[in-house]
Amino acid sequence: MAETVELNNIQNQLTSISESLNDGTFVQVRKLLHDLPSSDVALLLESSPSKTRNELWQLIDADFHGDVLEELSEDVRNGIISKMVPSSVVDALEDMDTDDLAETLSSLPDAVLQSILKSMDAQDRLRAEKALSYGEETAGFIMNTDTITLRPDVTIDVVLRYLRLKGELPENTDTLYVVNRHDNLIGTVPVTKLLTSPPEMSVNEIMNEEAETIPVDMSDSEVASMFERYDWLSAPVIDKNKTLLGRITIDDVVDIIREDAEHSMMSMAGLDDEEDTFAPVGKSTQRRSIWLGVNLVTALMAAAVSDLFEATLSQLAVLAILNTIVPSMGGVAGNQTLTLVIRGMALGHVSASNSVWLVKKELAIGFLNGVIWASLIASVIALWKQDFMLGVVIAFAMMVNMIAAGLAGATLPIIMKKLKIDPALAGSVILTTITDVVGIFAFLGTATLFLI
Repeated sequence: MAETVELNNIQNQLTSISESLNDGTFVQVRKLLHDLPSSDVALLLESSPSKTRNELWQLIDADFHGDVLEELSEDVRNGIISKMVPSSVVDALEDMDTDDLAETLSSLPDAVLQSILKSMDAQDRLRAEKALSYGEETAGFIMNTDTITLRPDVTIDVVLRYLRLKGELPENTDTLYVVNRHDNLIGTVPVTKLLTSPPEMSVNEIMNEEAETIPVDMSDSEVASMFERYDWLSAPVIDKNKTLLGRITIDDVVDIIREDAEHSMMSMAGLDDEEDTFAPVGKSTQRRSIWLGVNLVTALMAAAVSDLFEATLSQLAVLAILNTIVPSMGGVAGNQTLTLVIRGMALGHVSASNSVWLVKKELAIGFLNGVIWASLIASVIALWKQDFMLGVVIAFAMMVNMIAAGLAGATLPIIMKKLKIDPALAGSVILTTITDVVGIFAFLGTATLFLI
């Protein structure tokens, strides 16, 4: 309910701002934008057509450009940055957290990135290059470097005085990290324990020496799984020498989980999860045409199989009427299995140790579904068309395709993952091709043998 109210408020704000822009009352628009949090301003930009978006961006205070940029989706952010002069981009990126800086810069075209890096001073350029040095979708790429470190031999009283002098803690700080002289992580101290322990005690006495850590090269999906499994609010990131490099916080993990969910949903339709809803017509058409072309090729493959049996279809017209049933049922059954296995892989449930068992299970399900629905379709067709043999033929084809669908749905994601291909992006298309080809071939081939 609260989410619905918030969305309605955003829509009302968007309507009000659009009306003010049309009326030319830019001062009013600037005031409205200034009073909104950066996340809401980002949502307004993403919800606006290109022309309105450009006008809004010009009215946003330059001091808030960085805050808004880090909230935008990749496609929208890149479109805005491409129209900014490099010096303005540098100013906007100056106070960004390391993880947001890495994400923003990594998605830019190389020419734009190099132009921005050249405009930075030596210190900012070093920070940017270090942020980009970690591979995308790794712990190092999403970590922040705003850690507070302690020495083990200092007292709690000294630590508390240091924190008071510092004035404020980094956002989402629930743990402080204990390091030696070489910056190797040797323990952690929860803030709650620091506040409730006697001030004369040393950090060494209250620290946890067996704290869980995250390797810098761990994938972000694995990081998200660990946060979910252990209910962490933050976790330290280390390299192979146990040197403390930074930390990952729960807000970063929430973004990963949301992005993974969007990626899976959009990929199944052949779309980029960061695609701008209000992108120009030409750009959107180009992106979608690629996947439509792939689908056309797979459809032609299925048509080619039907063409092999042109003589059969011409002699028995009823086969053309029934020819879509078997591929359709196989496609639905296969996509059920495919979706289940991809979800299991995303949650870390599917591994080399249980994948064979899973494939056998899905084969068994395909066989049982084949028996059930083959029997049903055989009865329906035999009564409808008064042809018992036609019912047997379509039942056999249904059985074959259900088993093939179960096998393909279970094995495709596993094989594609080993080949480093995203199963959410290409799995559905390949599966549909398999079930169409197998279904049509099984039905028309069997019909040619027994009915002609």
